[in-house]
Amino acid sequence: MERAQTDYLIIGAGAVGLTFADTLLAEDPEAHVTFVDKHAKPGGHWNDAYSFVALHQPSTSYGVNSLAFPGEHVDSTGHNAGMLALASGPDVLAYFERVMDTVLMPTGRVTYYPLSEYRGDGRIVQLLSGEETHVEIRRREVDGTFYQTSVPSTHTRNFAVADGVRIEPPGALPGLWMQTDNLPAHYVVLGAGKTAMDTVIWLLEAGVPESAVSWVRPRESWLINRSRVQPGEAGFDKAMDWQIAHFKSAIGAKDGAEMLRLMGEDGHFLRIDENIEPEMFHYATISEGEIDILRRVTNVIRAGRVQRIDPGKLVFAGETVDVPENTLFVDCTASAVPFEARQQRSPVFTQDRIVLQPLHVPLVTLSAAVAAYLEVHGKDDAERNALATPGPLTDTPQTYPYAYMTTMANRRAWSQHSGLAAFLAQSRVDPMGPTLAALMAKQSPLLARMAEMGEWAQKATPDLMRLGMQAAALHEKTS
Repeated sequence: MERAQTDYLIIGAGAVGLTFADTLLAEDPEAHVTFVDKHAKPGGHWNDAYSFVALHQPSTSYGVNSLAFPGEHVDSTGHNAGMLALASGPDVLAYFERVMDTVLMPTGRVTYYPLSEYRGDGRIVQLLSGEETHVEIRRREVDGTFYQTSVPSTHTRNFAVADGVRIEPPGALPGLWMQTDNLPAHYVVLGAGKTAMDTVIWLLEAGVPESAVSWVRPRESWLINRSRVQPGEAGFDKAMDWQIAHFKSAIGAKDGAEMLRLMGEDGHFLRIDENIEPEMFHYATISEGEIDILRRVTNVIRAGRVQRIDPGKLVFAGETVDVPENTLFVDCTASAVPFEARQQRSPVFTQDRIVLQPLHVPLVTLSAAVAAYLEVHGKDDAERNALATPGPLTDTPQTYPYAYMTTMANRRAWSQHSGLAAFLAQSRVDPMGPTLAALMAKQSPLLARMAEMGEWAQKATPDLMRLGMQAAALHEKTS
């Protein structure tokens, strides 16, 4: 058994682990980190994602602080026209590989064990050879796997599939060109989340007629309007509208569902079917152009979750739905963050362990960067945890105010901490910090919107607290 030493053993070389390490190494020039990850390359679940996946949000504020995404621009055509371009899955993977190869490893303070599994107590096992390494951890173990991200190619189905049924994950769709002698006559997309939406758009843009697509949507979802959350100075005015809308909608709202409904009336949140009240909210972000495409599919099956698929039949708890012969079922039922992970929270900093969790929901890389800054500069864990309250990854509109309240409380605390405020003013993974710093440096008239937001925040604080506590009780009840 080989032996090694490190200051921080980071479990997972995905987005959060890499971002934590990037900030940690920049803030502490003496620290050494060791990564252990089951994948062959950095990037975590992006290694397993379907080929046509893309970021929901612009890459200008995603990734690590020390390296920008290349080739960022504003789209001039397509359903994202007028907004910052979205990095594709292959782009994201290439980016994280560059982070490891050109930023982290050249420091001489990083050790990386790919295709390896951490078994606890400093024990690392190489998956292909079985060779073991024992690492002495001088400071802390860092868990970067809290989110337990699930993608269609790796998740386990929770419904039965009979022999003879043609079913694939969405990643198999681009390979259909090799089966032109046996193309499906019909497609059934299973799932109501962003993966299913991406899949429906891919099918329609690939030329499949909407009449040849059925969509099993157990629940409708509220979706963030991407045009309202664009980072940078160009998007600042609408970003202020977005924040102020939260305060306006909270005043007098009876619950989170009404809060989102009021914001939806002003276009801040979108839904595919305007006639159905959404029961789901997972922070998916979308453009109005994408919504228009998705509405072209009218054969929507709302019979709940699939229990079993037989040849020519979808079996639900209360009914059976016939589908055409030679149907390809596309399984998009994997939840990006499993429900079990949504319920789990603990302090971020505990003795010899750090568990990376969402501090600004749902910005995972920003949250990891803040955790790393606090690890280096916090005087003790009590102070660190006071500035790093984990926010819940809520499942429904009713519980959204809990996450929003937690995020706003963290942001307020960060703004009052001089060191952290200065860090965020230069952090590329914070969509707002550098923009505000730039506007303040030139005394831009846009800063008046900040004063307006402050006035609305003061008016809305009692209602936001009421809604947040109400949502917290509901979230804990369902945990």
